[in-house]
Amino acid sequence: MTDLASLPYRPCVGVMLVNAHGRVFVGRRIDQRESEVDGEGDFWQMPQGGIDPGEELRAAAFRELAEETGVGEAHATILAQTREELLYDLPDHLIGKLWKGKYRGQRQHWFLMRFNGHDDDIDLNAHNPAEFNAWKWAEADHLPELIVPFKKRVYRAVLEEFRALI
Repeated sequence: MTDLASLPYRPCVGVMLVNAHGRVFVGRRIDQRESEVDGEGDFWQMPQGGIDPGEELRAAAFRELAEETGVGEAHATILAQTREELLYDLPDHLIGKLWKGKYRGQRQHWFLMRFNGHDDDIDLNAHNPAEFNAWKWAEADHLPELIVPFKKRVYRAVLEEFRALI
């Protein structure tokens, strides 16, 4: 059994990509596992991922956005960054199973970005392997309903901090 208290949080970035209509990009993960969601439903998330050693936060945010959506700096502008890192813990049944058992959860810096491209600029196959098998524009207020339960608190905090700029 893995001792939760001895595990660090995985350093990550997340991107709330908002279009001109104030809707937010969400993708459905290809590797969504029943064990991750306890068979509770169909979950969608905003782009997010790990920060490489020595990588600056903004560079990591644009890299993750490009890998997961095909959207690069030419089609996205940073509007804001969360004031603080947001943390979440994995549920007990996932401790030791995700990320090779190295982390208890994630500590995330979130960026709000304005999408200034066209929908056909989005390419889920920009990275091999792709991380999402579908995407859509969602109403910002619905984000907490779309994500896996253990990330809802983070999504509420991101939404609250960025709401006035969306």
